[in-house]
Amino acid sequence: MRLKTFDATSLSPAEMQGYLHAAIAPRPICFASTIDKNGEVNLSPFSFFNVVSMNPPICVFSVTSRARDNSTKHTLENVLEIPECVINIVSYDMVQQTYLTSTDYPKEVNEFSKAGFTELPSETVKPPRVAESNIQLECAVNDVISLGKHGGAGNLVIAEVKRIHINEDLLDSNGKIDPHKMDLVARLGGDWYCRVTSDNLFKIAKPIDNAGIGIGVDAFPKEVKKLQRINRE
Repeated sequence: MRLKTFDATSLSPAEMQGYLHAAIAPRPICFASTIDKNGEVNLSPFSFFNVVSMNPPICVFSVTSRARDNSTKHTLENVLEIPECVINIVSYDMVQQTYLTSTDYPKEVNEFSKAGFTELPSETVKPPRVAESNIQLECAVNDVISLGKHGGAGNLVIAEVKRIHINEDLLDSNGKIDPHKMDLVARLGGDWYCRVTSDNLFKIAKPIDNAGIGIGVDAFPKEVKKLQRINRE
């Protein structure tokens, strides 16, 4: 393996974006609905997104400023005015419509209408849910952390989950979410996405022994280590 090395300071924001978007993937999609103080609704996807805490239940997503002029996005403006949002999980059958909302429409444009999604009133927050989404997370925004001052800098939205809505068709006999039924999509680099289907799902058992301790490569039998070395070569 030959490695090509870059100094981060030598790359433009666009070049850095190209490499990081492609390398750190797949990324789940936060389809965030927000509302401003005048009741104007916004709906937009963000792939800098994950869950980071269970108690309290916290999701984070990052809203980057526009690289071209360092302007802010309506989602960021909205959560600073009304610190609430709904995170709608994106499945394959809604990804094309979701992508329509990534365009920089004027503030008065409602992306629900533009993309053909249905507004569903939330129960604990003001922003509406996306009725077509199989999982909807009503969240209070606890904090927004600015990560920089220049174009392309992120603004980390700390969202505490207050209510979860799940399509019952996704649940198995034990009331757990069945990954085979989710049909999720994730973001890659450029215009690329990927789809999670039953064909590409696999399980890995935890690598522990009877004492509950990880086995570790150093404890492999010599024959296994030899095969591992041969496979690498």
